[in-house]
Amino acid sequence: MSGFRERYGRWAVIAGASEGIGARYARAMAERGLDLVLLARRRAALDELAAELRADTGVEVRVLAVDLAEPDAVASVIAATDGLAVGMLLYCAGADPAYTPLLSGPVEPALALLRRNCATPLQLCHHFAGPMMERGRGGIVVLTSVAGLYGAPNMAAYAATKAFDLVLTEALWAELRPHGVDVLALVLGTTDTPALRRALVRRGALDPADTAPLPGAATAAEVVAEAIANLPNGPTWFVGDQLREFARRLGLRTRSEAVATLARHSDGVVAGNS
Repeated sequence: MSGFRERYGRWAVIAGASEGIGARYARAMAERGLDLVLLARRRAALDELAAELRADTGVEVRVLAVDLAEPDAVASVIAATDGLAVGMLLYCAGADPAYTPLLSGPVEPALALLRRNCATPLQLCHHFAGPMMERGRGGIVVLTSVAGLYGAPNMAAYAATKAFDLVLTEALWAELRPHGVDVLALVLGTTDTPALRRALVRRGALDPADTAPLPGAATAAEVVAEAIANLPNGPTWFVGDQLREFARRLGLRTRSEAVATLARHSDGVVAGNS
């Protein structure tokens, strides 16, 4: 575990840390000796997680309650991490709970997704990657989605932002790999997280009292384990055998055929990532 901190550095910044994959990744980093800066909107959830991690692992934990879709979000994160040698960045904010056609409501939620999933991770990667490159070590993991591979109904803005994340992260891998920085685009399919469960309850697809594992869904623990195991294996990693096979099969089709297939089966397509 001590070798992990030597490889990546002292501090990890985790965006979307209040629950699900972000919280699980925070614990994994703390268990490996990294001090943490936890970012999310809900201060109470961050404080609770921070207290647990301090007690369980003894690492230093700072929290910042911030809406990553707000124009001043990046400035707040930069101020909160000033002077810290950040060697690990995980960006896993940005799930879309709506699952509705783009034209079914106002455009503002889509624009918020654009800021949270595109502008903010771009700026944070730019800010933290420079010092990593100078030190010759570090890691960046950006969670994206199988939804970003092709267009599909009810996820127009979300899928487009995840396509941006995928290509951005792959390009960063190519640019930073020669400088000793590991970069990984982590592609998720259906993942059993609190955010996904809330979305399914709103859609009437899940009973609120049902706590059984979601069929065919990866768990947050599985996602984090695959992320850590494949940090050096960028630029892209698909989580789970089922998703890897699904992506392989879609890749055998033309883009038009793949989009048509997803359109026919859109009621069964669910992608969540936080």
